[in-house]
Amino acid sequence: MQGPKFLTAEQLLLTTLVVKLVATAALATMLVRYRRFRHILIFERRAWPDRLTFTLSLGIPLFFGVMARLLLGYDALDLTMEGSFLVGLIAGPYAGATVGAMVGVPPLFNGEWAALPFAIGCGFAGGGLRELCPKEAIWHFSPFIFPSVPRRAWQMVRSLTVDWQVVLLLAPVALELLGQGLGFKWSDHHRLFVLAPSPPWSWRMLIVLFASTLCVATPIKIWNNARIEHRLQEQEKLLLAAKIEALANQINPHFLFNTLTSISSLIRTKPDTARMLITRLSGLLRRLMRSTDHFVTLREELASVDEYLDIEVVRFGPQLRVDKQIAPQTLDVIVPSMLLQPLVENSIKHGLASKVGGGRITIKTLVRDGHTIIEVHDDGLGMTEERLEHALGDGIGLSNVNERLRTIYGAPYQLKLTSVPGQGTCVSVAIPEIALPERVTA
Repeated sequence: MQGPKFLTAEQLLLTTLVVKLVATAALATMLVRYRRFRHILIFERRAWPDRLTFTLSLGIPLFFGVMARLLLGYDALDLTMEGSFLVGLIAGPYAGATVGAMVGVPPLFNGEWAALPFAIGCGFAGGGLRELCPKEAIWHFSPFIFPSVPRRAWQMVRSLTVDWQVVLLLAPVALELLGQGLGFKWSDHHRLFVLAPSPPWSWRMLIVLFASTLCVATPIKIWNNARIEHRLQEQEKLLLAAKIEALANQINPHFLFNTLTSISSLIRTKPDTARMLITRLSGLLRRLMRSTDHFVTLREELASVDEYLDIEVVRFGPQLRVDKQIAPQTLDVIVPSMLLQPLVENSIKHGLASKVGGGRITIKTLVRDGHTIIEVHDDGLGMTEERLEHALGDGIGLSNVNERLRTIYGAPYQLKLTSVPGQGTCVSVAIPEIALPERVTA
């Protein structure tokens, strides 16, 4: 039988360094999943509660990592230098010194009296570098900088300018060399814990320095990816809001132009009616100008349509009849603003305006399969199949409403048109419940 196999000193060092890197990446990944922590990373100017939260978020796990080394012998979990320097680099010198104190106090009880000043010094070193270095340069520091270090260093020497990526790389290397030097000086008395290669100052020291730098650069890379993702999400929201607003702004002038055309045709023949239309129109425009909401309740949208219909009823007289079949549970559903008015206007303009004897418009809402269904019927002239195919692309009102629905809810959500020549047209909209919770303003 073979006896138990043990790792050599070199294998043990490499294994410890790998575990150390994995622990650093895992801690950074877990922390960035929390919204409050991501919020702290996004803004460079942080209030003291945010700095305290950031300090404790890293300081407490690092404290238990040091305790695991002291009590259980897990050397890979001791991130004293890397953690203190990293916190100082991101949150400032006092945050870094605080974390340094948290991880430097427990080793004092093990006789490692140099651990506390060394850890606090690393925190101040990171904070001091933060004060000197451009903030974006810190976030650009990543593990992938190593291949470009010779080129960057040569350009820095040639141009006599500071390449902050090289400085950020050299800082943890210098602190690790300082720790190795102090640990070697007091190696007989164990005054400072370091992962020292055996034999000391051999080529293995390069691996230790490489691992220490990665323990600083890897969390910054992970956190910067989260910051970039947040910025992209914010840009997508702004782009969506701008697109919705642009489409809505196209609908309002379209409606205004049609109404003013109707008023102009009545000024000479029916001046009193024209005056009444102007009064109703001013009331409707006042409502639209007061509201900056991209989304409103169906109740508010129906009130806006009522003002529009008041104008149309004055124009067409008793020949225009409006019937509403509104399910009570749909009144508080959130819908895109200016959704119904273009649909009703289209029914009047293309379905009823040319019909002899007037007609009826029916607005109906119901709940079906988790969706709020809104339908606008008219008993007008109807459309042929050929005309129906081009209805959503030819006009301004319907095409804009259709594009808004697709932009907000996705491609499956579009206007649905059905029509029978001589009998009328129906346009329906499905509003998903999953998109209802938030009310978005411009």
